[in-house]
Amino acid sequence: MKALLIVQAVVSALLVVAILMQNKGEGLGVIAGDFSGSYHTKRGFEKFLVRSTVVLAVAFLGIALVTITVGA
Repeated sequence: MKALLIVQAVVSALLVVAILMQNKGEGLGVIAGDFSGSYHTKRGFEKFLVRSTVVLAVAFLGIALVTITVGA
C-alpha cells in the first residue's frame, strides 16, 4: 500500500512537470494584442509531451482507483 502511494506521488509530480512544460504560445500576449492567430501541428518534442501527459494522467487515475479499492 505504501509503495503504491509513493508511485502515485512520483506520477503526480511528473504529471505536473509535463503540464507546466507545455507552452500554449498565447499567454498574456493576447491581452496586449500580440496574438498571431496561426495554427501549427504538433511535432517532435511537443507531440511527445502531449502524449506523455495523457499517459501520465491515465496512469494517475488508474493508480488512484487501485488505491481506493485496496484501501476499502
